Amino acid sequence: MGTDNQTWVSDFILLGLSSDWDAQVSLFVLFLVMYMVTMLENCLIVLLIRLDNRLHTPMYFFLTNLSLVDVSYATSIVPQLLAHFLAEHKAISLQSCAAQLFFSLALGGIEFVLLAVMAYDRYVAVCDPLRYSVIMHGVLCAKLAITSWVSGFINSLVQTAITFHLPMCTNKFIDHISCELLAVIRLACVDTSSNEAAIMVSSIVFLMTPFCLVLLSYIWIISTIVKIQSTEGRKKAFHTCASHLTVVALCYGLAIFTYIQPHSSLSVLQEKLFSLFYAILTPMLNPMIYSLRNKEVKGAWQKLLWKFSGLASKLAT
Repeated sequence: MGTDNQTWVSDFILLGLSSDWDAQVSLFVLFLVMYMVTMLENCLIVLLIRLDNRLHTPMYFFLTNLSLVDVSYATSIVPQLLAHFLAEHKAISLQSCAAQLFFSLALGGIEFVLLAVMAYDRYVAVCDPLRYSVIMHGVLCAKLAITSWVSGFINSLVQTAITFHLPMCTNKFIDHISCELLAVIRLACVDTSSNEAAIMVSSIVFLMTPFCLVLLSYIWIISTIVKIQSTEGRKKAFHTCASHLTVVALCYGLAIFTYIQPHSSLSVLQEKLFSLFYAILTPMLNPMIYSLRNKEVKGAWQKLLWKFSGLASKLAT
């Protein structure tokens, strides 16, 4: 192929979900409401953990990081998606596309590593409760959180660099809702086997390795729980991990189904729906899962609401 055909494009066109105007307006309203709920929920979770001293523990420190990741990930995708629902020309510049890919990929990687760190925290809490505060001290928690963030951004920087180094020819139509990694690579007019190999390696390091660590942690946790003689003790130990286990199943399940299996087995529509689910529903559901299934969080909510109601009553009188 000649070099004349291997040129850089200055912008891309995102084809999105639908070209029907009525459908786009309906989707705009739906996703706007979901995005606002996501932002509100996660910001309230962070604020609640900050205000309630009972939640100043390693588990909720990592939950704060998870909420920040969820808010950032949704923000890297949804505002541009909403703008394009109402735009006639659904263009995104090369620089904006690269930035969107970089941040969404980084934040996704951070979340997977962070969930593995949270699994280790639950392992220590259940399997070695007497030494929990000694093992999960503040310095270790900070190092684990920093490792999650730094590793995610380094991986994304490498993936983004090698992806946008590919010549895109004159093809500028991305059949996706955002500048997603696989969708952008499909635009290349050269062999992308090295990029696909890099994606597979990245998936093993940042997806399958944390997933295996989560599985290992929960094998030890379950083996410890079944040895607890009292029914109340088993219930308490299970509830300690239930919220995290639900989030793990949700996040890892979607990502593994999308990135580990052969690309040909997924249709473009399926890729779009999985991306939508991960970008909007997962960040919205995570705070609900931790709030509804966690007695400490529900107790903190009740305490905070009681304080605000008392303050409102005083101001009214």
